[in-house]
Amino acid sequence: MRAETPETHKALRYGYTTGACATAVSLAAAYRLLAGTALDQIEITLPRGQRPLFRLEYCRRTATGAEAATVKDAGDDPDVTHGALIAAQIQLSDAPGVRFHAGAGVGIVTRPGLPISVGEPAINPTPRRMIAAHLTKLATDYGYHGGFEVTIALENGAELARKTLNPRLGIVGGLSILGTTGIVRPFSCSAYIASIHQAIDVARANGLSHIAACTGATSEQTIRAHYGLPDIALIEMGDFAGAVLKHLRRSPVPQLSLIGGFGKISKLAAGHLDLHSRHSSVDLDLLAVEAAALGGDGELQEAIRATNTSQRALALAHAAKLPLGDRICTLARNQARTLLPAAVAVEIWAIDREGRPVGHADFA
Repeated sequence: MRAETPETHKALRYGYTTGACATAVSLAAAYRLLAGTALDQIEITLPRGQRPLFRLEYCRRTATGAEAATVKDAGDDPDVTHGALIAAQIQLSDAPGVRFHAGAGVGIVTRPGLPISVGEPAINPTPRRMIAAHLTKLATDYGYHGGFEVTIALENGAELARKTLNPRLGIVGGLSILGTTGIVRPFSCSAYIASIHQAIDVARANGLSHIAACTGATSEQTIRAHYGLPDIALIEMGDFAGAVLKHLRRSPVPQLSLIGGFGKISKLAAGHLDLHSRHSSVDLDLLAVEAAALGGDGELQEAIRATNTSQRALALAHAAKLPLGDRICTLARNQARTLLPAAVAVEIWAIDREGRPVGHADFA
């Protein structure tokens, strides 16, 4: 499958989620046991009815059951698991039903707030339903009345997990098996946004009353040093300020600190919720108008409009003794307030490239 994005204007390949891959290999291994046949490819049905075919790296008997594996193809999405080997080991059981276990590289949930209970393997609800539905149908087709023990493994999952939010979410030992549709849409960023939502949910479930949404590592270090917040309170939002604010509308916390570079905060002040340069630009006219509102003269306004960076515009305003950073943070706070319920108090911080605060609007 292919999609076209406005950034590339060319067809991009869709891929398949870890959940879809886990379903395919679970079905193949179970088929090896019940049908007695080793497959080199297998078809599954995704939640929206698509029927993709997965090539198998192996499908074989083991001493206790059978196992199968496939290489994940994420299409043209920059996915951390692209090219990873995903495997399933299946054992038959006298007890009916499907039970899930974490193999090497699949994490274990250790904190409440995720859709999976503490102590369970980090295999999300939709992949669990997909695997169970395929195995149940296979059992019916072959007249099998027992159950299945399903162990999912992900090659190098523990190492790959360090590149994700899993450790902060309380998922230890590896990656999560994810997906709601079975399909990875290129550059959709849906997985990242989902991780933001999960991080907020975990913070709430653990009783935190104050979280900080940070655009990057520098802003995170700054706000951590200021408040001494624990890791679980620090939300790596990247450019997705809108994802944080909209989720808090449904799942509020008492206090939100939102912190980022001055340029990104100025985008939020202008009403942009996606702060990436592909989707929003620094509005130098806005900075000039706000400098004027603080008493900046015409020469300063023209200098701000003529500059090429927000940091330079800010430096010009500060040289004129104008608190432009604070004013932009106040505008950004006003924008955030339009999306947040009254129960959420929000403050905004803007920092420079070294992490020094250059603007602040306190809780309101």
